[in-house]
Amino acid sequence: MWNVSLKEYSVKRSDIIERVSGRTNHEMYQMCIDLSAVVNSTKIVKQGQGKKAISLEVYRHETKDFYRNRIAKSIEHYKALMENKGIILRDYQVEIRDEGVMIIEEYGLLYLTMEVRTGKTLTALSIAEEIRCKRVLFATKLKAIPSIDADYKAFSPSFEIVIINHESLHKVEGKFDMIIIDEAHRLGSIPKPSLVAKRIKELVVKNNPMVMLLSGTPTPESYSQMYHQVYSVSTNPFKKYVNFYKFAKDYVNVTSRMINGMTINDYSDGKYTIIEAMAPYTISYSQKEAGFEVVTKEHFLEVKMADITHTLAKTLKKELVIEGKEEVVLADTPVKLMMKLHQIYSGTVKFESGKSMITDLSKALFIKDMFKGQKIGIFYVFVEELNALKQVFGDDLCNDLSTFEGTDKSIALQIVSGREGISLKQASALVYYNISFSATSYWQSRDRMTTKDRLKNDVYWVFSDGGIERDIYKAVSKKKSYTLKHFERL
Repeated sequence: MWNVSLKEYSVKRSDIIERVSGRTNHEMYQMCIDLSAVVNSTKIVKQGQGKKAISLEVYRHETKDFYRNRIAKSIEHYKALMENKGIILRDYQVEIRDEGVMIIEEYGLLYLTMEVRTGKTLTALSIAEEIRCKRVLFATKLKAIPSIDADYKAFSPSFEIVIINHESLHKVEGKFDMIIIDEAHRLGSIPKPSLVAKRIKELVVKNNPMVMLLSGTPTPESYSQMYHQVYSVSTNPFKKYVNFYKFAKDYVNVTSRMINGMTINDYSDGKYTIIEAMAPYTISYSQKEAGFEVVTKEHFLEVKMADITHTLAKTLKKELVIEGKEEVVLADTPVKLMMKLHQIYSGTVKFESGKSMITDLSKALFIKDMFKGQKIGIFYVFVEELNALKQVFGDDLCNDLSTFEGTDKSIALQIVSGREGISLKQASALVYYNISFSATSYWQSRDRMTTKDRLKNDVYWVFSDGGIERDIYKAVSKKKSYTLKHFERL
């Protein structure tokens, strides 16, 4: 029998007895059965005297019918949850769960490097459930919160959860026995930790929780990116290094390079020994291992841009400045020239004043005509590119997932915010209005349509004639971010 008092569970007037933190559906069901046995137990009492006396079966405890009904409904409720077949882990997820439980119980740290669409979220929730967490903090991207919340509700674990976006971690209150960090590679800045990484460390120091990291691409650009992802956990394999610079002496081939006439250290050449050191803490799983034989077919489309685009680009390359009546486009450094040409070749520009404008609608018009009648996902880089798409597509375009999933409208998302934690499985194709300099953005965003049942994706790159997009593609498709070094080779 559970050592509980009926009063403890009856003071809250709801139809169902609320879950006790840390208890599974089975444990709650058994507790309700035990409570039912108590409140429904009977005894025999005699009524009357002598030969007229009769024996009656009455409840042993005086309990209002409301509470008996509440307990009965709770039994049915938790029984239904136990028998719920809506979420069933796949065999490989069960294996990862069991292995993950052993790792995190031993080290207090687990890194799930599972590729997109293999079920990182459900696997992570199942690990937290298996080790009987009571309260879990789940940090993710803002756009991914609805999806995480839906998985939590469908899975119906026994623990409480707080789901929050990375940028709002400073608002978190209360204690947690586990922190799950989704898209953990975002913590991997070098050589100094990002603000998000610092806030995670503050929460870990305050709560002393187990920590689970999730990412399909844990070190997208450099093995060195691992250090600040795990430095908050006292049991991490690099714990003897008080900062990244000391860590780099043993784990990074440090070189130097020139930027704007200054020599700086380059820490991007991390050694493979970093991954070897993380091996005991890591479980990796690929789409191929999960049975995904995904074929992503990339198509390259070239758009003839308006004469104004080529005139602006030519002038800026030659003069490094374009002066208008009220605004100025300035490219007085190689980096600024690279950035301005990146904008101009796709039909937008940002001025020195901070204002921006659309200069050429050719790409937006091309996309609408090329994919007429289709429901597509469009990735853009600059805000004015979204404005160009809105101007051309009108009401046929949205920029939020709920509208996209509930209508026939296409969706436009900024690459950085849309590359992680969301699914565009309803899109017939992904179309890139422009291309990001980031290798991470390339690899993650192009896989937004993949599901277990959708194994062929079409991705379309819309490049301008004479632009720099093809050169950016050549770099990022080889898992190298596009840098000034690439640009200066043109």
